Amino acid sequence: MSFFIAEVSSNHYRDLERCYAFIDAAAEAHCQAVKFQLFKIDQLFAPEILKRSEAHRRRKGWELPVDFLQQLACRCVENQIQFSCTPFYLEAVGELEPYVDFYKIASYELLWDDLLSACARTRKPVILSTGMATMPEIEHAVDVLRTSGCDNLTLLHCTSAYPTPYVEANLSAIETIRKATGCHVGWSDHTVDPGVIHRAIHRWGASAVEFHLDLDGKGEEYATGHCWLPDQISDVIRDVEHALGADGNGIKEPSPSELPDREWRADPLDGLRPFQAVRKHWEP
Repeated sequence: MSFFIAEVSSNHYRDLERCYAFIDAAAEAHCQAVKFQLFKIDQLFAPEILKRSEAHRRRKGWELPVDFLQQLACRCVENQIQFSCTPFYLEAVGELEPYVDFYKIASYELLWDDLLSACARTRKPVILSTGMATMPEIEHAVDVLRTSGCDNLTLLHCTSAYPTPYVEANLSAIETIRKATGCHVGWSDHTVDPGVIHRAIHRWGASAVEFHLDLDGKGEEYATGHCWLPDQISDVIRDVEHALGADGNGIKEPSPSELPDREWRADPLDGLRPFQAVRKHWEP
């Protein structure tokens, strides 16, 4: 079964009850994890960007309060769903360590060796997105994580366009990354296209799927077009569960639902249905 991660991103409005609702919705959709982001804009963007860009300064209102972390982790435990968060500044790694089940590192931070090393040194599992990266950049990041102590690493193939046209998903790169690194590889989705997720899992063996979630179409990022709503992703996860459940064990033998009809096959002696032994019970 693929590991589904609901990415809340900046859709929470710094509202604890809304954060709880995201966790509840992710659990109800059968996700295995829910993920938030921990950043401070003055440690995310360079001063010259913040000085000249009102749009970037407005992201101050997207910051997740650090004092939410313990409560969010507890809500995840109650829902039997894993809690993760992306650190965007070095101190965030330590702030998250008591609470997260795994770290998620964003594509934009893939080149930041110090952040990779800090996450790896905690010995917690790490999931790293690879949007915009070349294979040499990915291989370097993997080496940094492994040499710093990470022994449970998953990479996510990703196209960092919001939204991503399905023709730019390049899902076959999942296998390229897997062969080059020996890591588990999944898909970070920005297409909001069920067919893409099904293809990533059933053709390319994506071990994890991350997707952006909004509750109601009112989140900060929903209008951009890369966020799923709960009922949309619930249908996809249900279909994936059914598809994987249909694989069976590979042994060719009658299934339990077939057993009553076995004796209603054509009798090998006269070609008539059912077997002669059954017909005897139908004689007057």
